[in-house]
Amino acid sequence: MRGSQHDLFSAESREDHEKRGKGSMNFNSLSFLLFLPLVVCLYWCLPHKFRWILLLIASYYFYMCWNVKLIFLILTTTAVSYVSGLCMERASNIRIKKLMLGITLFVCLGLLVFFKYADFLLQSIVGALNFFGADIVGISLNILLPVGISFYTFQTLSYVIDVYRGKIRAERHFGYFALFVSYFPQLVAGPIERPENLLPQLKSPQNLDGENVKTGLKFLVSGFVQKCVIADFCGIYVDKVYANLASSNALAVFIASGLFLIQMYNDFAGYSEIAMGAARLMGVKLTRNFNEPLRSKSYTEFFRRWHITLNQWFTDYVYIPLGGSRKGKLRKIVNTLVVFFLCGLWHGADWTYVLWGLTAGIFVCAESVLKKPALKLCGKLHIRPDSGILPLLRWGIVMVLFSLSAILFRAQSISEIITAFNRIFTANGFGTGYWSECAEQLGLNAGKLLLLLLSLSVMILLPKLTECNHALFLGEKRVLISETTGAMFFGIFCIAFCWLALLSQTDASGFQYFQF
Repeated sequence: MRGSQHDLFSAESREDHEKRGKGSMNFNSLSFLLFLPLVVCLYWCLPHKFRWILLLIASYYFYMCWNVKLIFLILTTTAVSYVSGLCMERASNIRIKKLMLGITLFVCLGLLVFFKYADFLLQSIVGALNFFGADIVGISLNILLPVGISFYTFQTLSYVIDVYRGKIRAERHFGYFALFVSYFPQLVAGPIERPENLLPQLKSPQNLDGENVKTGLKFLVSGFVQKCVIADFCGIYVDKVYANLASSNALAVFIASGLFLIQMYNDFAGYSEIAMGAARLMGVKLTRNFNEPLRSKSYTEFFRRWHITLNQWFTDYVYIPLGGSRKGKLRKIVNTLVVFFLCGLWHGADWTYVLWGLTAGIFVCAESVLKKPALKLCGKLHIRPDSGILPLLRWGIVMVLFSLSAILFRAQSISEIITAFNRIFTANGFGTGYWSECAEQLGLNAGKLLLLLLSLSVMILLPKLTECNHALFLGEKRVLISETTGAMFFGIFCIAFCWLALLSQTDASGFQYFQF
């Protein structure tokens, strides 16, 4: 099941992946909890000149834990990009630079397209031919999707394009460049780092610093709480409803879709926090990938706060080269839709992802077109857009729309999307029996409902709690541990304990974004 917590590879069954997953290096696995402290301890024991060797070995080992056979992909991407960067910097002829850039784009994007999109393209062609009267039996290449290929491909392309543009110098040390491509904390699910941020940090001598260690531990704790306490717990009820979508009532489907939005945010933001924490333990500061997107009051604001490094990548390397907003309103709309189409396709090789991307793009464009008329109307009515109940109303509308669009992201097929919306918009009343039926379809009883509400309260309080902890870690005397903060700490650990009690019989679930 594509949207389930465990399925990371498009060509594998759930059972096949679970067997494979036992040997992989999930951040929330025991193997990683042993691997990370070992690498960090060895890192600080070694002299600076040998640390890159340790990290490179650790990073390749980390990746090979997922699939040894596919290591050639990251090696090929690394080698081609490294040689291309050097050749472009040394070339005096612009044609040679363009040739090297073209070769690199062809190889890197070619590998990405083949391994991620070949099956999708083939099945789409077969489906189109059958629609026009052909009778072709379904064909599948059964290609295994390499974990993290979209992330490290985009990270490598940012390096090559920036060298071509003359923004950065080509990296001459192959070992450091290979480490930039494969650095294990952010290898399989980002953040998508830029060379000017990550490479200098990898090359600079790092000193063991108490503040970095404390901040790293804070990120790790925050990430594990988001993943294990919030995302996984929400995922239980999401999976239950989507496994029986056709028989679920409107309220159950809508609640499950809202919970899926919360699950995805905490799953990916949790991964990013863990990645930031792991890197910070070794003195490396990764780029922040989320900025509380669920507080957004518009679609545009949401995407400025959600998966920041991916959105910035598309802005710098697709939107601006297409002309951005400089060539008129119509061109801006077209460019925005192109970016969101590609963003949807980046997330997965399925028309459901494309539909999700285009839907998001349409909402962003609609906001852009309606913003000025809405402000003029507010001015005429003497209403301040950010006063009274309006901000709350705007937030509510955005969250409802995102919860509905989450159906496009979670569904496994167009027919499942139709089923979900059909269930939502064919409600037959909200009597006592309806509510109890909804609870049964979600798998909720009184105890689990209380635990779910506690988990969601942790999501709301966690940003403020971690800000307070960060100030405490840094020794800011103005911050005191209040009774409220102590209560929040206690609540988190109580919920974590309950989560462990409920899920101790199951395997740790994988991170959703590993499938991209």
